[in-house]
Amino acid sequence: MFFLVCFDIVEDKLRYRTVKILQDYGYRVQKSVFECTGMTEEKYLKMKHRLEDCIDNTQDTVRYYFLCRGCVQRIEYSGIGDPPLGGEFRVI
Repeated sequence: MFFLVCFDIVEDKLRYRTVKILQDYGYRVQKSVFECTGMTEEKYLKMKHRLEDCIDNTQDTVRYYFLCRGCVQRIEYSGIGDPPLGGEFRVI
C-alpha cells in the first residue's frame, strides 16, 4: 500500500516528533509531506496510532491519502526530487 501523509503541526516540538515518526515509515518529499511505500495495514495502523498520540487534536492535523497501484503509476512531478519507489512516473 502507498500512502501520502501530510501534516500541519503548530508547535515545533510536536512537529519534530511527527517528522521522526514518519521517517520510520516513509520518505520526506516536502517539509510536511511524506510518501510511505510498501505499507501493510498493520504498519499503517501503527503509524497512525503513533501520530495520533503525538499531535494536539485541537490545533494540529495529519491527513492520510491512500493511493492505489494505478494512481501511484500515474504520479507526475516537476522540479527536483526522486519519484516514488516503484511504478512508472512522468517528469513534467
